[in-house]
Amino acid sequence: MTNASYRQFCPVAMASEILCTRWTVVLLRELVAGSTRFNELRRGVPRMSPGLLSKRMQELEAQGIVERQRLRGPTDVNTYHLTRSGRDLQPVIEAIGMWGQKWVEAEPSLENLDPEPLMWDMRRNLDTDPVPDRQTVIEFVYPELPASRRRWWLIVEPDRSVDLCNVDPGFDVDLYVHTDLRTMTTIWMGLSTVARAVDAERLSMVGNRALAGSMQRWLGLSPFAVQPKVAG
Repeated sequence: MTNASYRQFCPVAMASEILCTRWTVVLLRELVAGSTRFNELRRGVPRMSPGLLSKRMQELEAQGIVERQRLRGPTDVNTYHLTRSGRDLQPVIEAIGMWGQKWVEAEPSLENLDPEPLMWDMRRNLDTDPVPDRQTVIEFVYPELPASRRRWWLIVEPDRSVDLCNVDPGFDVDLYVHTDLRTMTTIWMGLSTVARAVDAERLSMVGNRALAGSMQRWLGLSPFAVQPKVAG
């Protein structure tokens, strides 16, 4: 995968040569989370260049960690899937995430805020059970962001699929959520709660009262939010 080699027989060294190139573990996180298309992977790692993403996917494919499949249709599309070898990495990726949630200081990471991966994570982890059995639209507004990144829409369809838009889809909105990106990120990471943010007047909701009252339930949270931080 890389010309650099530790030149050691140790399995940790050999695995590191494959997995520890820049962005590789983050891409594996996206694949473990269920992303299968190139554009889905891009939404999960928006700061990674398309060229480098393509290169890393080719490397993972060459190592037998990912296999590429072609979806036949009006326009053929490649999809990417973890092989048996790749699926064996799931507990490794989850353990890295849990370790980071537990031991890495949160404050520096909250300086690297980005609405796109946050909203993308929210889309795929949203719990649709508390949401009405009809098309439901929830608009998030981050007033401090530039206009092009300020408004995001989560759309829950009657079949319980969830779409994410950052261009107005033109549907009636059931619930408006106004907050700042830092507050929403801390809630998503399990470092705060919706109730605390509302009490501190850092989050407000307008619209469907039942939907507003169940936000903590349908939000879903990061899969790593269950891991408490170590006090220090």
